[in-house]
Amino acid sequence: MSSPRNPVGWFEIYVQDIHRAKAFYEATFTVTLEALPSPGITMLAFPMRPEQPGCGGALVKYEGKASGDGGTLVYFSCQDCAQEAARAARHGGRVFKEKFSIGPYGFIALIFDTEGNMIGLHSMQ
Repeated sequence: MSSPRNPVGWFEIYVQDIHRAKAFYEATFTVTLEALPSPGITMLAFPMRPEQPGCGGALVKYEGKASGDGGTLVYFSCQDCAQEAARAARHGGRVFKEKFSIGPYGFIALIFDTEGNMIGLHSMQ
């Protein structure tokens, strides 16, 4: 059975300090995160454009759910992933693996955010 949708429809990055994480992601990706009202959960959504490819997602502060190592890796699409990796390092993050080629699929870099979550950066250049 084939689906007309992309396999990922939403993502959540769990954080401990929502203000610190907001500052990190806004500075790294030069975006503005907005509050997404949800009972019992603090959520800050990344800019969403439903008419565009890809999926929406949010930073989430949820009591009882830790950030950090968790087995899921979210990749953010970038023009040149080296630029976002450098901004991440300047804003409290840490570069785990500098930009490297993945052959015909472009380039990736791996970084840690201010909450200990590893995230991926992907670009075609």
